[in-house]
Amino acid sequence: MSNNPTIRRATADDLDSLVRLEQRTFDYSRISRRNFRRMMQSSSAHFWVVIEQQNVIAYAIALSRSNSRYWRVYSLAVDMHHRGRGLARAMLEHVIIEAKKAQCRGLSLEVKSDNRAAITLYQHYHFETIDLLPGYYDDGTDGLKMRVTFGLENH
Repeated sequence: MSNNPTIRRATADDLDSLVRLEQRTFDYSRISRRNFRRMMQSSSAHFWVVIEQQNVIAYAIALSRSNSRYWRVYSLAVDMHHRGRGLARAMLEHVIIEAKKAQCRGLSLEVKSDNRAAITLYQHYHFETIDLLPGYYDDGTDGLKMRVTFGLENH
């Protein structure tokens, strides 16, 4: 990621940009404006954006639960005009750092089984596939449930 973009917490001022980014990025399972707002207000949602020239160009959302020591990476998106710059990697690293600060044991996530770029990124950070989720996405695509446990990354 170049020095220009910055990562910060999402705010209500980001809503319009987030909805536009979501529309451009996903053609399935989109997060609504209402759900973005709800997550910004939730103490169990950890929500960051990447800002460049006052524009939201990427975001990451991780969810925590009081009865789990794992955070769930709920969504990670990079604007298609800014891909190939390491933004997804930077966002994932940010989530990992924040989860470790919160003394999490690890992260879990779901990813479309045909999203090779995302799967490769997650594997680079030692996520392993722990389950196949047939027909998981609303377009009928299978999902993979992946998980990384901190401290076991090198095993």
